[in-house]
Amino acid sequence: MSRTRIGIVGAGFMGSVHAAAWAACPDARLTAVVGGSGGPPTRLADEYGMQACAGLDELLDQVDVVDVCVPTDLHHEVTVRAARAGRAVVCEKPLARTPGEAAEMIAVCREAGVPLLPAHVVRFFPEYAAAKAAVDAGVIGEPAVVRLTRATFQPPGDRWHLDEARSGGLSLDLMVHDLDYARWVAGEVVGVHARSVRAARPDAPDHVLAILRHAPGAISHVEASWAQPPPTFRTRAEIAGTGGLLEFDSDRSAPVRPNLRAESAAGPMPLPSSPIAESPFAVQLRHFLDVVRGTATAIVTADDALAAVRIAAAVGESIATGRSVDVEVAA
Repeated sequence: MSRTRIGIVGAGFMGSVHAAAWAACPDARLTAVVGGSGGPPTRLADEYGMQACAGLDELLDQVDVVDVCVPTDLHHEVTVRAARAGRAVVCEKPLARTPGEAAEMIAVCREAGVPLLPAHVVRFFPEYAAAKAAVDAGVIGEPAVVRLTRATFQPPGDRWHLDEARSGGLSLDLMVHDLDYARWVAGEVVGVHARSVRAARPDAPDHVLAILRHAPGAISHVEASWAQPPPTFRTRAEIAGTGGLLEFDSDRSAPVRPNLRAESAAGPMPLPSSPIAESPFAVQLRHFLDVVRGTATAIVTADDALAAVRIAAAVGESIATGRSVDVEVAA
């Protein structure tokens, strides 16, 4: 089988991360890249032997898969154009700036008959995947309380991430990882209550705590922070069930440590590390390539990503109003 031609839209931090991950996939061929307003991205193109394109249309003519690594507020436009050109789409998280944009992206891709694969890479980190597999196997019984923490330093002041109109702020840009994971582990989220702290600057939260109510009955405590000193990136999780506890902590050497009851049967930007040699980004993109080729079922779907955007929007609304907010759940 010939190698699938990959085009990267966005030559910044995540574009570089994805390029390195695609380069580790033997069935993929990095073919073209387009950047922002600064002109063709020759540095990244030269590093991986890609064509540096002046615009999106030029890239679309050369590739089979479009990997969207531009700022969040541009995801909708790029995805829609790629889908209408008949190209499969990989889109960095969050899927879109708003639930409405995310829903439209899904509708356009379905109408065009092309895959839309959201890059929620946390599902591919070995400790998170192992904990999910243990929950699914009934190792700790039914999930009851989930605690998730993702704490790092604030992006530099000139980054688009700090413009909430573009990124959605901390709750959409960073916390969305764990909002998606909590839903994956404990079921649909039906309600949110959240609070934030704006310590470093008055126009952008740098610490958010959200309590999620899951339809099956579990409660999740999700904490996200941009208040740590560089180069800190810490992640922690506890999943307590009716029969025991799973926990993991990036500060520990063991990625997953189950504690069961006796009667139980069983860069310039923060980037999380992994306890395995292979990048989870490469694992993720290799899986996506298998999905595009029809040899695998997607571990994370566009509908999952839409649900995460809806939860993040509810977190933002709860912070703004000081009240609990119901979350729309797909039928």
